[in-house]
Amino acid sequence: MGGFTSGSHWLIVFGIVILLFGAKKIPELAKGFGQGIRNFKKEMKEEEPAAPAPTASEAPKQVDATATTTVETPKTTPQA
Repeated sequence: MGGFTSGSHWLIVFGIVILLFGAKKIPELAKGFGQGIRNFKKEMKEEEPAAPAPTASEAPKQVDATATTTVETPKTTPQA
């Protein structure tokens, strides 16, 4: 009951994978998986510079809590 720690368990799993996908398809699947991971890492590196960190010289903006604004709701006529 230790899970997949035994070598025989992994051989059975590998055999089932070969039966399901075929010996020629496995390298193609691995290649596609590797390209997907490579593209994901590349996109993650490109995303990092998009959000610059705030600098210490920029002071936080003060918000006037006493300022009020009025909003007028549009008037509609009931439809018959």
